[in-house]
Amino acid sequence: MNTKLLRSIFICLLLSFCGCAGKTQAPKQTTAPAPVETVTPVPNFDWSQAVLYFALVDRFADGDLTNDTQVDRSAKGTFHGGDLRGLIEHLDEISQLGVNALWITPVVKNIDGFVTGAGFPDWAYHGYWADDFTRMDPRFGTEEQLKLLVKECHKRGVRLLLDVVYNHAGYNSNLTKDPKTKAWFRTEELGTCGQDDLTLCVAGLPDFKTELPEVDEYLYAAQLGLAQRVGLDGFRIDTVKHVDHPFWKEHRARIRSQIGQNFFLLGEVWGGDAQVLDPWFSGDELDAGFDFSFQGSVLSWLQGRGRTIGFDHYLKSREKIRNGYRVSHFLSSHDVPGALYQLKGDKNLFRLAVIVQLTSLGIPMIYYGEEVGREGGDWPDNRSDMPWGDRKILPGLNQPRDEKLRADYIKLIELRKDHPALWRGTHAALSTEGDLLAFSQEDSQSNDFVVVAINRGSNPAVFGFQAPPQWTGKSIRDAWNNVVLSSTAGLSVPPHAAMLLVGQ
Repeated sequence: MNTKLLRSIFICLLLSFCGCAGKTQAPKQTTAPAPVETVTPVPNFDWSQAVLYFALVDRFADGDLTNDTQVDRSAKGTFHGGDLRGLIEHLDEISQLGVNALWITPVVKNIDGFVTGAGFPDWAYHGYWADDFTRMDPRFGTEEQLKLLVKECHKRGVRLLLDVVYNHAGYNSNLTKDPKTKAWFRTEELGTCGQDDLTLCVAGLPDFKTELPEVDEYLYAAQLGLAQRVGLDGFRIDTVKHVDHPFWKEHRARIRSQIGQNFFLLGEVWGGDAQVLDPWFSGDELDAGFDFSFQGSVLSWLQGRGRTIGFDHYLKSREKIRNGYRVSHFLSSHDVPGALYQLKGDKNLFRLAVIVQLTSLGIPMIYYGEEVGREGGDWPDNRSDMPWGDRKILPGLNQPRDEKLRADYIKLIELRKDHPALWRGTHAALSTEGDLLAFSQEDSQSNDFVVVAINRGSNPAVFGFQAPPQWTGKSIRDAWNNVVLSSTAGLSVPPHAAMLLVGQ
């Protein structure tokens, strides 16, 4: 019997029990759904133009009260009831910001119990503690609802990225107990966890032995199969550095052969920036990764720590990235304290941080609710409910919203879309003295030129520059403050304020 045939038989046998995370006496409960009509992904587009919105499914909107299992909205570590139906019903809340990509947390079947290592009952509301990768978690919704979410996103010009995990299963997952699959893991209970990135049991979670072909086949079949059936536009990949490069190379190859060339891969390499991510870019294993350096650099400068010239050098350095690959920069996330919280609730400074974010190279990521002033806090408060004000939407009913801040996001995202210099332009310093940072973004392809000036200080700051050739014959407008200027000399930026100058 030839090796090709043997491999085919092996895969068929594997898929026959890939529902192993359920009760072993009823494997049919956990088999992957039968193929359904696929959804055609939206045409390829330049991800350099993307503005990404990240929603934690359980904390956004509860659209189906009938699936509210184990819900307790009064506790921080419990399920709060958000689901795919809630996202579908309130998708305009996201799309009307002007974003064109949405990332949601994992929706596969998660463990049913909780852990207490945090000092309180901590449930799998976030979706990262899988129990069965071949099934949807009914607390989040159904595969048909995920497919509908993709369709509704596409109607609005929004691409959908689903968070996926290949490194680990959930605490005490049935996968670690089933005789067919328990050998797939390194666990603390067995004392088989290692100390390096590839064999470490991250946060004590069961670590998949992705060096085993049967493990890889299970994960590829589950994750890629779902993506293909519902028409996803890409994955956000969790804990990338804890799985080896051969796995990611094969992952990319299978995606291109099974799903298509345009399927986008955004990876989380903890602590990464363009240089740290380059080993995954050089092997063409990812399209983009998260820039963990951005939040701290921006917030430190705004709070007066460090010289302005040094911060400008940092912004310029972000252009040093392998051609064709990208980084995604954020101010807040589910894994770090929120920016507004770190700025002690100062929304003037927070607006300045958002201006830096939305005028910088890369894929800006907006964390749900920060656009309406959700302060978040340190973990687990950084995973609080989406604020809905007086709208009758759970779980964030009666939580206050800042609509003016949201309007500022809409304005900035529109400016970013209108000016290619803001998402692919070349950065050049104009003023780096004291508390004032002024820089230009220039895009030769579109002949676009934008000047950004930000004053972190408590006193007015003055600067000037020579108007560029791109503005010849045009009026000079401060698009942020909606003011037409007569000159580019002697410009005064008020305390804790900004200017965005364009030629029109």
